[in-house]
Amino acid sequence: MTTLLRASGSAEFLSIVPSLAGFTPTESLVLLPFHGTRTHGAMRLDLPRDDVALSEYADAAIGLVSRIEGTDAVAVVVYTDDQAHATRDGLVLPFAVEVDEMLGRADDAGLRIVDALCVTADGWSSYLADDPELHVLDHEPPSVPGIGDVSGDHLAGARLESTDLAAKERVGRALLEVSALLDGAPRGTARTDPQAIAALVLLEDLPAFFESVLSSPDELPPFATAALLWCLDRPIFRDVALTQWATDISGGMRTLRSQLAFAGEGEAFPDDLGDIFLGRGPAPDPERIRTALTLARFVAARAPRASRPAPLTAAAWLSWALGRSSHAAHYLDLVRAIDPEYGLAALLETMISAAVLPEWAFRRGAADAT
Repeated sequence: MTTLLRASGSAEFLSIVPSLAGFTPTESLVLLPFHGTRTHGAMRLDLPRDDVALSEYADAAIGLVSRIEGTDAVAVVVYTDDQAHATRDGLVLPFAVEVDEMLGRADDAGLRIVDALCVTADGWSSYLADDPELHVLDHEPPSVPGIGDVSGDHLAGARLESTDLAAKERVGRALLEVSALLDGAPRGTARTDPQAIAALVLLEDLPAFFESVLSSPDELPPFATAALLWCLDRPIFRDVALTQWATDISGGMRTLRSQLAFAGEGEAFPDDLGDIFLGRGPAPDPERIRTALTLARFVAARAPRASRPAPLTAAAWLSWALGRSSHAAHYLDLVRAIDPEYGLAALLETMISAAVLPEWAFRRGAADAT
């Protein structure tokens, strides 16, 4: 079902921005691409600070908006704790120079300017006004079915849940058992836990296992959690999981066969499967990706610290696949704090820092990048 949000002026327009973005922006520049009189989402960028080349920033920002199919206009909203300054010539809004540069780039790109607004702690105003004045933002975000609470900032929903020490210890012990069996580590005379053997049985059919864990992404038992951790920490199986979660079980089976053929005989990896990881081709089912992201976050919250980069990096890719680059960057920061050299994390960081998003994020109706 499509929900239409209508705005008759700048104040009402500002009230619906959190619903369009899915959060309440802070210290952000938000771009809203329009097709005619409609917008379908929002793109959030960190505010340009002193260490940012303004021309490059503006080019990259307008370039992202222009890539969304059908876009012919744009609105710009700055959210900042910086204050407006009163001068003899009138009120000077924060980031006025930066927004002027942005609007110039938009005009050069042939985009109509719908609005350009600034929201500070003291009120809101328009960059387009000849004599700007601060107004009180007194409109509450409308309730939108399926959106939920939008009062949090752009990292809302990205922070891992708090997990008690006992739960982490159960997963840690299970991972030791599973790893010892799978990696052939000597175990002495200790009795093997039957649940560890059951976990190995699950891994006899990896695509079936990767599919089954989506059915209860936030209720996975310790040994199943450990088995998934073991898989995600091995690139050959991690890539199968990510590709399968972005497609279906058939895609997982194809990826597993291709990975094994590449590792064993050096056969070329199919381009269409490689394209999925790069964000090309048909857009994944967003609900399926969100379920997989819930799973990755659940596993990361319970993993021993040394094993946490694998599910965190998976969470970063899944967030990126949804267009949530801010969330992806948050998970990669957590990985860097544990293992600065973690391979896939370094690749994703390069993609995100270059403002690269999946191609499917630029299709009309999918402009919810953050």
